[in-house]
Amino acid sequence: MPKNTRDLARKVRIHSLEMTNKGHTSHVGSCLSCADILAVLYGDVMNYRADNPRWENRDRFILSKGHAGAALYAVLVECGFFPAGLLDTHCQSGSILTGHVSHKVPGVEASTGSLGHGLSIGCGMAIATKSRVFVLLSDGDLNEGSTWEAVMFAGQHRLHNLTAIVDYNGLQAMGETKKILDIKSVSKKVAEFGWRARDINGHNLTLIKSALTDTQKWDRRPTCIVAHTVKGKGVSFMERRTEWHYRSPSDEELEKALIELEVNMKNTDKQALACLVKAEIGRGLSMNDTVKRLNGLGFKQHTIRTYYKSFSQR
Repeated sequence: MPKNTRDLARKVRIHSLEMTNKGHTSHVGSCLSCADILAVLYGDVMNYRADNPRWENRDRFILSKGHAGAALYAVLVECGFFPAGLLDTHCQSGSILTGHVSHKVPGVEASTGSLGHGLSIGCGMAIATKSRVFVLLSDGDLNEGSTWEAVMFAGQHRLHNLTAIVDYNGLQAMGETKKILDIKSVSKKVAEFGWRARDINGHNLTLIKSALTDTQKWDRRPTCIVAHTVKGKGVSFMERRTEWHYRSPSDEELEKALIELEVNMKNTDKQALACLVKAEIGRGLSMNDTVKRLNGLGFKQHTIRTYYKSFSQR
């Protein structure tokens, strides 16, 4: 399993790109927009046992936007639910890794794909179990009446162990959400039905984790987190482009996308390390203590020393 959620999110994006390329399948943009959310859920928040997917006390996760199945398969394989080689069969004849997510896959709670059903399934699970239940929805899910029936039901019955996360990327199959069926403020609407609701940046790993863990401190009401995201996030030529709801990347586009993800990761590493070193210097930590602490997060010792010397001399 990757060392941290940032690395896990990157792996989810890489696997999603490779699967949709090899299987000539759609919805890579939808996979990229929810990669960070999945990484935090499986890397930092949820309780599960990869070697025992049906463990009674596990947290439950429902991917209501089942067309982003490749992203869920990717995070499950990185967390050890099944061998990585199975990803090569995505959307191949006879494979359990169907385009829309399938309950036949270890770690998948329910088959989804036809929008509007995930939150209702989550309500049933929240009633039936004392475990936490997380449901990831899309813009399109919010166009479905059955979703709002579930919103009302959960509020009425105060399903405090239920958390709905909306991957609000502003695009759906036929274009911009606001031009197709403008739902305006989701958080205000669900709050009217007795939910706790908040809006966050759906690509900020710290904010995602904070929002998901804060749900444990709130009163006995269901929680809705509206995560504002970018469709195709992480690959510049896919970002905010409706066609990547349908298209699969060619071999050339795949190569270009993977290179971009690698470059972005290195740049983010440099920025993150700079901030961490400055913070440790501000706390009065010595170079050796700073190296020991940050090396434990995966940064190289000589790079930490270089940054420390540079910032401590300013």
